Amino acid sequence: MSRITGITPQKKDKTRCNIELDGRFYCGMKLETVARNRLQVGQEIAGEELARIQLESEKQTAFDKALTHITATMKTEKEIRTFLAGKGYLEDVIDDTIERMKNYGFLDDEAYAKSYAESVSKRKGSRLIAQELRKKGVPDEAIEGALSSVEGETESAREVLRKYLRGKDLSDRKTVQKAYSHLLSRGFGYDTAREALSALVQEDGES
Repeated sequence: MSRITGITPQKKDKTRCNIELDGRFYCGMKLETVARNRLQVGQEIAGEELARIQLESEKQTAFDKALTHITATMKTEKEIRTFLAGKGYLEDVIDDTIERMKNYGFLDDEAYAKSYAESVSKRKGSRLIAQELRKKGVPDEAIEGALSSVEGETESAREVLRKYLRGKDLSDRKTVQKAYSHLLSRGFGYDTAREALSALVQEDGES
């Protein structure tokens, strides 16, 4: 058995405290966890029990940090895992946080993929959208579902072209080639790029 010899508030985070065991720093812990487990100076406690309590505290802290991280924008499971790993949390703690967030509906890669695809489809093609979603760790099945719900890719390609070609001479071969390459770089398919470019060239010739 060991003895708790100190419970002191942390200076940078008033919701947490430092636990000393037998005169030495043992761990940081949420004050809420300390109170719930009725820990106090002078108390004798087994190392295994304090380790269990600390793990409980770390899981709650990781969950709170993850929730704060998704406040501004939605995140994928991979992004949350990377964020928590960067904060130094162990894999067991991260797994617990991910599971809790899924259960509460805070993490949903399928919903994220659909929202992301809809928000960028006016300026990016499906190939680029799929590539970016894969980098974010979204499963291929969810990506396919998200892209299937996006409509009007050819019209989006035309709008991208209109902005790119504003004030440029469409009768110039190099300009047309560069415009085609620009669409490909934005993730639009070869057929979509050709169709959009042909339509604009035709519009330009009729004007």
